[in-house]
This record gives sequence, structure tokens and C-alpha cells, in this order.
Amino acid sequence: MKASKQSVGRAVDQPNPQLRFYLLHGPDDAQSRALGQRLLKALGAAKFAVAAATVKSDPATLADEAGAMSLFGEARIIWIEPAGDEIAPGVEALLEAASVESPVVAIGGALRKTSALLKLAEVSPLALAFAAYAPEGQEAERMVMDVGRGFGLKVGPTVAARIAAASGNDQALASQELQKLAIYLDASPQSPKELEQDAVDAVGTDTAEGDMLRLADLALSGDIGTLADELARLIPGGSEAIPVVRSLQRRLLMLAPMRARIERGESQDAVMTSMGKSLFWKDKAMVGKMLSKWSAARLGKVAERAGKLERGLMFNPAPQQEALGEELLAIAREAQRR
Repeated sequence: MKASKQSVGRAVDQPNPQLRFYLLHGPDDAQSRALGQRLLKALGAAKFAVAAATVKSDPATLADEAGAMSLFGEARIIWIEPAGDEIAPGVEALLEAASVESPVVAIGGALRKTSALLKLAEVSPLALAFAAYAPEGQEAERMVMDVGRGFGLKVGPTVAARIAAASGNDQALASQELQKLAIYLDASPQSPKELEQDAVDAVGTDTAEGDMLRLADLALSGDIGTLADELARLIPGGSEAIPVVRSLQRRLLMLAPMRARIERGESQDAVMTSMGKSLFWKDKAMVGKMLSKWSAARLGKVAERAGKLERGLMFNPAPQQEALGEELLAIAREAQRR
């Protein structure tokens, strides 16, 4: 069955014992993982990872693992990440099994509407599917406040808006920054502290994420020379690749619906004006340039490639920065064709 934004929290915090498969998908992987973690906590369970490739090669594996008793009797959740249609036969066997001991959580990323895995999860009464999208506006501010509370930070709306913007509304990145700020302030849930602007200034929350988004924007605007220079400045062996890809995905999520409206006949100025505060004034010139270079269809193809790149970076031992650089330069070359 399909969960809504309003119902998914209760579904993971007060889990239905009849549910045996949770498909947490959509472009906001951080939110999907956070929901999975809430389910782990609610069940008092340990995470038992199973690779999608294992399920693909032997679909019966998933039902076998979910039906097996834990060696020491503790609760388990079978966790598959990333997950796609390759595990659909295994999930079908899981849903048809007579009984299971452990539920399965799959982090699916951005799935197509025609996905076999998605159809299975939405139709079965033994499964739950939820599509996670990055929050915007006041919802993003509330997300930062809630995450900050977990670290012992009292975050007001103005500071929350700043951190949400700096992290591109990405819960995982916002959580990393809030954790650093909590350490800086010596805050904890037992000893909460007020988070003020001066602490954010001192830790420098805005700088790193601004750099990540700048790389994405340079690629989408077709500025190959500057992009190549920026890529050369990345720290060798650093861990910037996945944050950069996620910044690219967030920019695509903004551009695609805007471009679709333009292709339906609205003027570019009207579309950009309607974005209000969600489009920062300093980004308007760059966003306008990107909207003029990309069609909605081409943006969709880039988003699909970005999703594949992220999954490859997470689970491939190959050097991350080389793969990132190749993809961003390919996007910039494609942008120059328009």
C-alpha cells in the first residue's frame, strides 16, 4: 500500500506487525534512510544488510533471510540499499511466503512509475511504499529544527532557514552540520543549547555546501573551463563526490518542473518570479541561464544518470572523483550544445 507524508511517520514509529516489506524510495535518500532508522528504533531491531545483487541472483534468498530466526533471538530488519527492479522477484517471493520473522526495508532511490518493485509494494497489503522528496520552505525549516533537537540544539526559524538553504534541504547534510554545531556548543539532549547565528558563522556551515552546489551549477550551465578548474581543486581522495551529486540532484529537482511550465507556455520570468523565496536572488541569473539550455526531457535524462552515478559511487571501489569529474564534464559538454 502507498503511504502519504502524513501517515508514514506513524507507520514507522508504530509499525504494523503484518507488514513485511517497506519500500522507501524517491530522490531524498536521506529522508528514506531516516525513516528506516525510525523503524529500527521502534522495533528495537538490528540492521542485517543484504545486497541487491544477491537477491537478484537467488530471489529465494530474501524470503529465507526474512523467515530465519536470529541466532541470539534479537529482532532484525533485513536492509537492502540501493534497491531497484532487480529485487522484484525476491520481494514477490517474500510477500507470498507463509510467514516471516523479520521485515525487509529497501531504499529504492528515484524509481520510475512503471517500476515492477514499486507496483508490488503499492498493491500488496503486506507492503508499504513511500516516496520521499526534499522538503521546501517552512517544511525544510521544521526538518532542521527536528533534527537539531535530536542533537540538543534549540534552532529558531531564521537559523533553521539558513541551515536548510546551506544544505540544499538535504536532511543528511543538515544533520552533519547540526552535529558539528552541537559539538562546538557542547550541546546534548540532556543539556540543550540555543543555536545562534554566531555559532553558524564560526563553524562555517554555508561554505562547503555552497561549493558543492557551485560545481553542479557550473556543469548545468556549460562552463567547462571553470568547472575543470574547480574539479582540480578538490582534495585528492576526499569524500566530496556524493555530496556534489546530491547537490546536482537537488538543482535538477528545482529546474525540471520550472522548465516543464515554460514548455507549457509560461514565460521564464513569470516562472522564476513564482518561485519566491525558494529561489535565492543570487542564484537567479544562473538558474535563468540553465533554464535556457535544458529541456524538461533532457533534465530528466540527467537526473536518471545522476541517480545511477550516486549508486555507483556508494558501492563501487573505483576512485570517486574521477567518476564524478567525468560525469560533470559530460553534462557541461551537453549544456554547450544549446
